Parts: sequence; structure tokens; C-alpha cells
Amino acid sequence: MTGGGDGRRLSAVVIQRLLIVMASGLMALSAACSASAPAPNAVHTAADRGSPIVKHRHAGAHSGDITLAFAGDVHFAGRVARLLKDPATTFGPIALALKSADFAAVNLETPVTSRGQQQPKTYHFAASPLAFVALRDAGVDLVTVANNHILDYGQTGLADTLAAAKAAHVPYVGAGVNAAAAWAPYVVTINGTKIAIVGISQVAELASSWVATARRPGEANAINLNRTLAAVRAAKRLARIVVVFMHWGTEGMACPDQNQLSLAPKLAAAGASIIVGSHAHMLQGSGWLGHTFVAYGMGNFLWWENSFSTATGLLKLTLHPHAPLSARFIPAVVSGTGQPLVEHGAAARRALAHYASLRTCAGLSASPSAGAATTSSTG
Repeated sequence: MTGGGDGRRLSAVVIQRLLIVMASGLMALSAACSASAPAPNAVHTAADRGSPIVKHRHAGAHSGDITLAFAGDVHFAGRVARLLKDPATTFGPIALALKSADFAAVNLETPVTSRGQQQPKTYHFAASPLAFVALRDAGVDLVTVANNHILDYGQTGLADTLAAAKAAHVPYVGAGVNAAAAWAPYVVTINGTKIAIVGISQVAELASSWVATARRPGEANAINLNRTLAAVRAAKRLARIVVVFMHWGTEGMACPDQNQLSLAPKLAAAGASIIVGSHAHMLQGSGWLGHTFVAYGMGNFLWWENSFSTATGLLKLTLHPHAPLSARFIPAVVSGTGQPLVEHGAAARRALAHYASLRTCAGLSASPSAGAATTSSTG
């Protein structure tokens, strides 16, 4: 994703980057003094991340249901940078909805660094390590960093980001010290059900120089299609439920583009149970592609400036032991502070109707195909 639709460059980042060094020290103090413990699935990520990270959790519900929550792009530049003064409240009231899920994930749309060289592109972002404190305090259990900003400040910025995530005990997918690490899944076991998450970008900008290789750190990018599909197949061997978090689509478009429509069936055939997308700055439709649940685009979530749309929301998917998953979309709007605020009343009803209408151009169904295997927590 770029910085937004109005073509403005990010002047605030200059000031923000000057404050990052001080913020790094504040992060350490905040982590030491925080009364909240790390998330139940927090990990000290292996240095090479070539192997899947596996953790065990127990959902609060006794029904056997498991609730997963997904949101779109998260930023800590511009107006959002001011919210980091109090990381525990950065996301605002919507954090309650994130925390109510058994597992929550978002796309982190920025490197976390104060160093590195700007890459040859228009927009460059950088965030304080307090960003990871804010994510953790909001109830986010994992971030995907496979996107078109994670290497805005090159290999140095990427290394700083992964180190900061490890220090804050925030698991990530989608990048690493080599290809094996970048495409490696995060695996969590909740109430006996294994769930594997893989993060991948399909954005072509600088993909050839940003994609991880056997000897080069970088992101997981679908420019290497064979590796991408192999990663999904490998995740399926590890877990019953496979979530693929994709960064894809055309900015400003509420309908998936041809690249999305072409790749989604391949991911499904490789074993993806759930596909969640980001990057377009817009909500895109969700529904069933055979036996795979697809949410093509979750829009902006915690966002630094005005963009194509303020419509956003939280997608809650509930895995049932003996039935297909059920989906609930919680509509929200990106407010003037950059925080997503949940819609209510007539505004919520209009937002839900609009979101449901997006399924048509996405070519998705309201229910899984008859006779197809269904995405449930037991098979």
C-alpha cells in the first residue's frame, strides 16, 4: 500500500524518526513497568525463523468454538504517532473486540527502525518500537509484515523490525533472514486445534529486490509462486486450519483485481482454509470460494492520514467443531484520530449492507460449495 490517495508525502515522518531513538528507550521502560503480561502465545522467535513457531493456547469458551479476528492495515505515522504516547490506549475502544477473540492478527504497514537507507520509492515509513507495545496491549497476537513497506529502509530497517518484534514478544510472519524464514508459518494450537498462519505479499513494486532468497533477508512475495504454494502445502501438513494473510489488490478498488482472482484459487487448492487480504485501502468482499473462506481486503484499520475510504471493520471468524466456520463483520470507521471506531445503529446497518454487497464483484458465495470439505475446527 502507498501512503494514501491524495498524493501527499509524509512530512511527519521526518519529525517522527528524530523521536524514535528516545522512543526506543521508552519502550524498554514501558515493557519493564507494564502490568500486563505478554500474550499467551508470545514467543522468543528463533534467530533464523526457518522452522515454524508452535505455541499452545486454550480458548475461553467451553463449546469447542474458536474465534479468530482479522483487521487490515495498521500504521503509526502522522496522527497515529501521537497516540503512541500511551501505547495501552493507542487503538482505542476497538481493542476490546480484538481482545475478545481467541486469536487476532493485523497487517503491520511499516518497518520499526530509526536507521537504514530509503529505498527508491515514493513513500517511506518508520515507527517507534512502542508500536509493538501498542499492538500487544490492544490484543493483537500476530502481525504479518509481508507488504510493500517493510523494507522501506532496506535490510537494516528489516533487521531492526524483526528484532523489535522479538523483544516485544509479538510473533510475525511474512519476512525473515532468508526464504525459509520468510515463508515459515506461525502455528498455534487452540483447544486442541492447530492453526497455521502464513504471510505473503503480491505487490510487484521492488519485489525482485525485496523477496527473500536462500542467502538474502526479505519478504515472502508471490513473485516466487512455487515457493508460495509450497509454503501453503507445508503449512497444511502441520495444521488443520491454514490462514494465508495476503497483501494484494489495486489501491482504491473495492473489487479484487485479476491478480487476486487468479491467485486465490491456487492458494485454496494448495490447502488454504482462510485467506485474508490487505493493501487496497478499501474494504473488499468476503465469502466462500469452494471450501475456502476468502476476505479479499480489510481496508485501513489504524491509519495515519486520509485515504480512499474511512470504511473499515473487524472480521471475526468462528471455527465450529462440526460445522463450517461462521463469519461476523463488525463495521467501523477510521476516525479523525486515526483510530477505528465501531459503528452503531443505522450507520452500522448501512455499513453491513454495503459490505455484503461487495461479495458480488468478488465472485464469492454466501456458503461453502455443496459437497466440498468445510473449514471447521475438526476437519
